[in-house]
Amino acid sequence: MHTRKLLLSLALVIFTGILISAGPAAAQEGADETLMLWPDGVQNAKGDTDVDKPTMAVFLPEKSKATGTGVVIYPGGGYVHLAMEKEGYKVARWLNELGVAAFVVKYRLGERYNHPSQINDAQRAIRTVRANASQWGVEKDKIGILGFSAGGHLASTAGTHFDFGDPSAANSIDRQPSRPDFMVLIYPVVTLELDYTHRGSRHHLLGENPDEGLVQYLSNEKQVTDQTPPAFIIHGTNDTAVPVQNSLQLYESLIDHDIPVEMHLFEDGPHGFGLAPDDPELSTWPDLCESWMRSRGLLKD
Repeated sequence: MHTRKLLLSLALVIFTGILISAGPAAAQEGADETLMLWPDGVQNAKGDTDVDKPTMAVFLPEKSKATGTGVVIYPGGGYVHLAMEKEGYKVARWLNELGVAAFVVKYRLGERYNHPSQINDAQRAIRTVRANASQWGVEKDKIGILGFSAGGHLASTAGTHFDFGDPSAANSIDRQPSRPDFMVLIYPVVTLELDYTHRGSRHHLLGENPDEGLVQYLSNEKQVTDQTPPAFIIHGTNDTAVPVQNSLQLYESLIDHDIPVEMHLFEDGPHGFGLAPDDPELSTWPDLCESWMRSRGLLKD
């Protein structure tokens, strides 16, 4: 009898362990898999806990719907936390309905990590998608990025600070370009200049009293070139957390460099609305984005 109870207890422990280890994956509600972005060791890691390990959750559409387009998603959260469900997994499921493969990134955060850890993780995610494009049914020249708020700053950083890979690298991921093919920016932080930046994002990304040269380098409205990818931008005019001037300045810079861009401003669009399913006006932005993607040949007719 004692032996049977012991075996039962061991079975419960093992079963409970399985449930605990499956917890993070279950929270992703539909991810096909979750990958470590740096499986051979995280660059400049400050520990070995969950917050030290950037990951990417892979959401693939039904094969009958697949368009060959992929989108890497950077949730917002002021560079201090991540709105993974509202601005990550829900967005991935919406993109899957359009036939788009989606990849939700859990990137490193301040104050534990400052620049360049975040952009290193963001670029690594883009390279990883390109390296695995055939496996995930994605075309290498149809890989975009989508970011909300501080995740929009990370996305606009990835869209203005990129390279074309190291062809001599031993790792196939490092050989891939980090340039995205298009950007979708939702109420993004863009500038780090004090007039219009979100000061919490600036602080958690750069720390106290950052070098002014670095502030200018990561004020992405100043970093647009003729190689910056096309962009779709959404912002609320009355956003008191991240002023609409972030998007306006980026839009103007994109126009000045002849980069294709579409922007929609909502009169009443407070910060952090996500997909806004309960707001009759704000909830139109995903349809507007779908139309823009379709016009660029990223979706099936």
